[in-house]
Parts: sequence; C-alpha cells; structure tokens
Amino acid sequence: MKFLIINGVNLNLTGLREKSVYGSESLSDIEGKIAAYCAQNGDETEFFQSNFEGALCDKLHEVFLKHSCDAVVLNAGAYSHYSYALRDAIAAIDIPVAEVHMSNICARETFRSHSVLSEVCRGVVFGFGAASYIAAIAGLKANFGGQK
Repeated sequence: MKFLIINGVNLNLTGLREKSVYGSESLSDIEGKIAAYCAQNGDETEFFQSNFEGALCDKLHEVFLKHSCDAVVLNAGAYSHYSYALRDAIAAIDIPVAEVHMSNICARETFRSHSVLSEVCRGVVFGFGAASYIAAIAGLKANFGGQK
C-alpha cells in the first residue's frame, strides 16, 4: 500500500514546542520511523505538512484525482476541532482516511475533545505519541489493504 501522511498546523514545530505534550522528537524523526516501519512491511510513504488549511484540502483533492495513494493518515492539529472545509475535503474523496493525534485529546482542554473530522474518517487513533501514526497505518492496512 502507499500511505500519504499529512501533518497540519504547527506540527512542523514538533520536538520544539510543548515537549511535555508532543515529546522531543522532530517531525522529521517521526517521519523517518514511519517510513522505516512501512518499508519493513512492503509499503510506501509520502509525507506532506502545511500550516495552511487550503493546502491540506488541495493535497487531499490531488491524491484523489491522481489516484496516487491507497490511504491517508491525517494529523490536522487544531484544524481537527473546527475545520469544516477539511471535513468536506475528506468526505469528498473515496480514499480511506485515519485521523491521528499524538496527545490524548480527551485529557486536554475541553475544546480538543471533539473533532469535526472524526465522523468522516475511517478510524481515529490518539494518545500514543508518534506511535499513533503506526497504529493508524496498521489499522488502515488491516481493513483496506485489499482495496484499490
């Protein structure tokens, strides 16, 4: 399978910001671990990060129109809690999307416990740090690995 891993707003600062919440690994370090895990399992990865809501929507549209990936792992950051544009972009494509959060969003500020994206995603993984991405990939592969 080919996985697109999308990271949204502020995730470019992973490892530098709020280390008690997100840890000290950089986004590049995390992407390296994801790529290694996928390669071990015969899968491919592509990574994309943007702080701009429209760029995230554009990337989802692009992979849908080009049929360039089999599944998406999305950590939209704070956009998860209020971006109806991103929600609609996910709903518009027929590629399985898993929502990921490194932190336990239910144990943080009240506004973080609800995601407007969850109901249009195939699954949600949160609270396991960088391992949340790996769990989402495993779930997508187990449930959608035979689909094209």
